[in-house]
Amino acid sequence: MKHCLSVVLASAIALSLFSCGGEKTTKASSAEKKTSTEKKEVITLQVYDQLANYSGEQVGWFGKILLDKFNVKLNIIPETGNTLTTRMESKNLGDIVIWGADSNDYLNAVKSGLLFDWEEEDLVKEYGPDIYANMKNAMYKNRMVSGQNKVFGIANEISPSSKERSSFMYTWDLRFDLYKQLGYPEIKNYDDLFNVLKQMKDICPKDDNGKDTYALSLFPDWDGSMVMFVKSLGTAYRGWDEFGFGYYNPEDGTYHNCLEENGPYLESLKFLNRLYREGLLDPDSQTQHFDSMAEDYKNGTAFFQIFNFMGSSLYNSDEHLAEGKGMFPVCPTEATPIVYGQSVYGANRIWSIGANTEYPELCMEIINWLCTPEGTLTLQYGPKGVTWDYDANGKTYFTDLGKKCQGSKKTQMPAEFGGTFEDGEFKMNNTTWALDAPNPDSNGEKYNKDSWESNKKAANSAIEQDWRTWAKADSADEYMGKHKYVLAPVSTYSPTEQIDELKAKWNQVATCIKTGTWRAMYAKNDTEFKNLVESMIKEAKSYGFDECNEYQTVEALSRKNAENLLNF
Repeated sequence: MKHCLSVVLASAIALSLFSCGGEKTTKASSAEKKTSTEKKEVITLQVYDQLANYSGEQVGWFGKILLDKFNVKLNIIPETGNTLTTRMESKNLGDIVIWGADSNDYLNAVKSGLLFDWEEEDLVKEYGPDIYANMKNAMYKNRMVSGQNKVFGIANEISPSSKERSSFMYTWDLRFDLYKQLGYPEIKNYDDLFNVLKQMKDICPKDDNGKDTYALSLFPDWDGSMVMFVKSLGTAYRGWDEFGFGYYNPEDGTYHNCLEENGPYLESLKFLNRLYREGLLDPDSQTQHFDSMAEDYKNGTAFFQIFNFMGSSLYNSDEHLAEGKGMFPVCPTEATPIVYGQSVYGANRIWSIGANTEYPELCMEIINWLCTPEGTLTLQYGPKGVTWDYDANGKTYFTDLGKKCQGSKKTQMPAEFGGTFEDGEFKMNNTTWALDAPNPDSNGEKYNKDSWESNKKAANSAIEQDWRTWAKADSADEYMGKHKYVLAPVSTYSPTEQIDELKAKWNQVATCIKTGTWRAMYAKNDTEFKNLVESMIKEAKSYGFDECNEYQTVEALSRKNAENLLNF
């Protein structure tokens, strides 16, 4: 096989090999590979990852699993500055390559011949048997997206069926203990939410460490064509999906640009500016990174978060719950949050392999393992047999250590893993199977821990029971499912590649909108806010905002047509 290096996992292999990322490489002969059992050198794979919030070697429990299972270390290279441009120019993206979307950057890499064809000499069939057997629809979509009748990867969030919805990501988590103290006031809209958050600040002015509290803490790391949280708040409130420089309405297939008057983006921006002017928005939001924001929620610095993985999952430690404190969903009654349908094709984040890797088989074996039930549960919850396992009936459960890790990611792992659970968490920040997909090794139980029979029990704290009684539901997903929501259907849609002239305009417009949004968020009064928004609109149009939206309007038609073609 081209670029071939057979890796026999059960054997000890004599190698003096390092990754294609610039380190010294000495290839062993075929005879040495096959016969030596005395020594095996660890292979370091370079992972260029547009989704990563981490740079460097994967350490801790997940690092040890990779070392034990594949004799490999991963060096994770996040997207920062000109990382992609530099790697494209060098014609070497890395060994494993993870894309934030199956559009421009990914398609450029395909056109430039920088990604490995998974079907070349049966690479996926031989070294990715689980992918080949169970993810054919995802491979089909990638073949269509790539436009070369070749498979260069698979997407994330894959499901064996497209008939079910996923669990809710936008859950409107709120400090429920403070909400309870206020007497459970009605929250219909942004105005009501603002008033509640202001009262929370009055009764809880300091966090666990004596720092000032805020309604909300943000970070800019995930800003793309728009400011991530402003865009996402609009999606959580209106139910329209992020789409280019605006939103796609799944109910009628229409496109709405983000600077549309009274649209969800500017509506959300105005709400955030109002929080800032009242001292309710963390003033470090524009300059801090994800980790600093996460610490704020762990310490109770902020009271509100639309994402469950940034709100309740960070704050609801065993300690906080024991103290009668907790974050739980309290969704405004006028909000219609979006929820995504599960998809046999997957979403739009791509797992791929660099064309110049010396280890395509090893890369494929690792990605394939992540697509197995064990790999999926491991990347989510830790090592099998250590933090989770199956019972005699094949049902999934957390061990005592696993329960502690779910309560606090600062929990120390056994000595052989090194450090805390958090230290060893899966740093590639991508998924394979959808969390709500059924696990075939667990009698169809979902991968999602919230659906496990072992986790369906009485509330483990008084504050959770208070929330359950108030919500008339036993879980966040049950509560949100009773609320009015917008379902985003699945399809094979993927963005059409942009011409170079449009790409240049797009980048200028994106910079303009992100800069203008943050400036308006920090406006000192209504007049300054209005002037900054008007200036942002004018400047965006001068860079080609209208042309970008003409392209996106056509894309909305393509997406709607793709949705209409599906008949499950």
